Amino acid sequence: MIPLMLDLTGRRVLIFGGGDVGARKAAYFVHEAEVTVISRSFSPDLEGLAIHRQEADLSALPDEALRDLLEGAFLAVAATPDPELNDRIGRVCAGTGVLFNNAAGEPGDVIVPSVVRGSRYLVAISTHGKSPAVSRYLRMRLEADYADLDRMIDLQEEMRSMLQETEPAQAERSRILWSILADEEIRAALASDYDRARGLAIERYLHA
Repeated sequence: MIPLMLDLTGRRVLIFGGGDVGARKAAYFVHEAEVTVISRSFSPDLEGLAIHRQEADLSALPDEALRDLLEGAFLAVAATPDPELNDRIGRVCAGTGVLFNNAAGEPGDVIVPSVVRGSRYLVAISTHGKSPAVSRYLRMRLEADYADLDRMIDLQEEMRSMLQETEPAQAERSRILWSILADEEIRAALASDYDRARGLAIERYLHA
């Protein structure tokens, strides 16, 4: 397994199973892709999500019918409570070249990670399905310990732009940016006063 960031704009993602797990998977993909949830029933958690619903008794569908459903799909997620059904969906996906994530059963070729997301960054965490609790713990720690990371990214972007105009040496620009990143007073100021943090960075590292 290697981590990748994929652009799913305009891509079709199928979620097989409309229960709580299927709802979580749909919520994960819905802002990036065209999501269809296929199930006999649908969790209330799907309300308000911009998804397509398709009613079907998945356990009664033959493989050929599953292939028809998968036509044009980029990724499929098996999120039913039946591992054997999920595995069968996975085998059909493998035969049609559709990427597959399995919520319960034999692992597919895609893992849906735990995600820490800001407006300026995205961090994905996975334990390869061995410990969802550890993934959740790391996500919570990152969210708590780096709550102002978006502002630091903004500051780094601004300082980097200024340095490109005033400092010709790449090594020195890199050293200065790392110094700003490690400056605890600047990091503390970012929590409440971006302009103060910016002023400290300029005074200490750009006008030195």
